[in-house]
Amino acid sequence: MLIEQIIKEKIAKAIFDLYSQEIPAESVQIQNTRKDVDGDLTVVVFPFLRFSKKSPEQTAHDLGAYLKEQVEEVSDYFVVKGFLNLAISSGYWISVLAAAFEQESYGLESATDESPLVMIEYSSPNTNKPLHLGHIRNNLLGFSLGEILKGNGKKVVKTNIVNDRGIHICKSMYAWQQWGEGKTPESTGIKGDHLVGDFYVLFDKHYRQEVSELMAKGLSKDDAEQQAPSIQAARELLRKWEAKDPETIQLWSEMNQWVYAGFDVTYKELGVDFDKIYYESDTYLVGRDEVMKGLEQGIFYQKEDNSVWADLTADGLDQKILLRSDGTSVYMTQDIGTAKLRFNDYKIDKMVYVVGNEQNYHFQVLSVLLDKLGFEWGKGLHHFSYGMVELPHGKMKSREGTVVDADDLIAGMVEVARKTSEELGKLDGYSEEEALETYKTIALGALKYFILKVDPKKNMLFNPEESIDFNGNTGPFIQYTYARIRSVLRKAAEKGLTPKISANIGLKISDKEQELIKTISLFPATLGEAAEAYSPAIIANYVYNLVKEYNQFYHDHSILAEPDEAIRDFRLVLSETVSKIVKTGMGLLGINVPERM
Repeated sequence: MLIEQIIKEKIAKAIFDLYSQEIPAESVQIQNTRKDVDGDLTVVVFPFLRFSKKSPEQTAHDLGAYLKEQVEEVSDYFVVKGFLNLAISSGYWISVLAAAFEQESYGLESATDESPLVMIEYSSPNTNKPLHLGHIRNNLLGFSLGEILKGNGKKVVKTNIVNDRGIHICKSMYAWQQWGEGKTPESTGIKGDHLVGDFYVLFDKHYRQEVSELMAKGLSKDDAEQQAPSIQAARELLRKWEAKDPETIQLWSEMNQWVYAGFDVTYKELGVDFDKIYYESDTYLVGRDEVMKGLEQGIFYQKEDNSVWADLTADGLDQKILLRSDGTSVYMTQDIGTAKLRFNDYKIDKMVYVVGNEQNYHFQVLSVLLDKLGFEWGKGLHHFSYGMVELPHGKMKSREGTVVDADDLIAGMVEVARKTSEELGKLDGYSEEEALETYKTIALGALKYFILKVDPKKNMLFNPEESIDFNGNTGPFIQYTYARIRSVLRKAAEKGLTPKISANIGLKISDKEQELIKTISLFPATLGEAAEAYSPAIIANYVYNLVKEYNQFYHDHSILAEPDEAIRDFRLVLSETVSKIVKTGMGLLGINVPERM
């Protein structure tokens, strides 16, 4: 049993023994003691004053003396301004370390047949452009959330919905028809998603020019944007696609395959994957059928131009279009269809959408629509809403070609890692192949950690140079600490020393060692908190605090040079356990840690 639970139960008993009052153990409030005062755990005594009829200080003394007498793990107590601080014995902390050391997967729970199934949707790219920095945050958050939920004993299915149809891809298709000159990824040497994205940018350039020319002839901006030849041609391609025109379908399929091949390369570089990929071209028809059923049942209504709408004003929302006047679908229609297919495919207990906060309203509407259509799981959907990623020079715009492509960013990060490592002499003596692999590990660790350490709900500014610093709250700092620990353990092995916990729990340990074990003990609860809050940042910042505590310990204590064999063995166990948790924690973030660095 955890010490916190032991103390809660003993305090409940103390309230009865001392003041003849019964209270539930779970009502007792216990916190970790601040580092600037004595003690390990702090009990809030103010709720007990109505039972004791005494001052906070007197009540704290009563309870402190009782606990010191009744709980062997409590070695002392301190009363600080009405709070009861408890010192926990070294023997208890050593037993905590021993348990963590001996568990192969410390802090992790395994799924069982009864475990709930959580489906997580992330990535959700359009097939008209390569993945960019915003997609990177989405992918990293989704993948990490899946790993964290698995670590909490949930069954997880990771899915991706590819937005492979619609006006966006038709714009790229039209531009390729007009100005592509038969170019392919093979003929140009350009990665497929980048090539299609170039045509999307080219479309916008010509479209803008047409709009300007029409406005110069006296048309309003709105009319010019509607009547520009390029946009009309793109809309015609979309109508042909939905009518299954063979030539249009063939071009659409070919260009999408170019994009998928490009996406796969980027996903592999990022280290993310999916258990199931859905395509909007398959799901929108299912959604359209559901909308038409809703129309027949009077859930939705049709306007004179034949467009289909949902009136959600009674739900505190607005009116939402579901089918355009020409019968084509909108994103909401596709999401209805995708949701139905997913719940047919899997017995999902929880559906989580990892989508930016600009879509908050969309998912409010989706939840209500699914509920109105009779899907009992509609209101249980969870939108994992996250903030946008910005760069020092501002926001990114796909149409204008000002996005930071994921591939370019990864390549740039590897180069920054190489320069930084060479300047610091971190990889001296490595072969060229080893060095390159380590540069990539450092670069991706820097990128992922910098993004994941931020509260997902917040917007963030991404700075590549800052992310790759080997000092401070960064991925490389954590990776370097891990490599340092592994170096110590390798040297110990060379001397024939293996980490083993001493049976002597009466071993005297220092305050820093005890503080480090306390941090180790928090890992299981931290993992649970991260899952509950849907926040990889909680794991990221825990791991940083753990390595920071380890570095303070490492600075002040000898390990291999320690003459006392029991203490040396204890410190090797401490080091091994920290390295295990760092590797586990970083793995939950999708980050690799190098054995040497």
